[in-house]
Amino acid sequence: MIKTKRWNDPVSPGDGLRVLVTRYRPRGVRKGEEPWDEWRHWLGPSRELHADYFGKRGRTIAWDEYRDRYEKEMQAERPRAAIAELAARHARGETVTLLCFCADETRCHRSLLARLVAAAAGAARARP
Repeated sequence: MIKTKRWNDPVSPGDGLRVLVTRYRPRGVRKGEEPWDEWRHWLGPSRELHADYFGKRGRTIAWDEYRDRYEKEMQAERPRAAIAELAARHARGETVTLLCFCADETRCHRSLLARLVAAAAGAARARP
């Protein structure tokens, strides 16, 4: 199962592997006290994409452009390998919870990433 939560939502037993997928580490969290198991910053949007979406470099881009650019970024070697590894866990029946800052999951890359992982798991299951 692929789940998504905010990084500071309470940990629950059903979370399985909790993966922080943000480009930036949350402030004020001491090393060794992180409420996540792994931090894979390369699964977060690039600094440029993040800045464009939040209007920090001039114009603010629309969600559709953000989605397209994020999905393109995830085609690079390192993100693709990480997605494949998370998909393999999902295909084995493990629970993976993707964590981010965003309050609105419908406008957050973690929902896009969850779909990419689920699709990769489906493709892996379909192979002979």
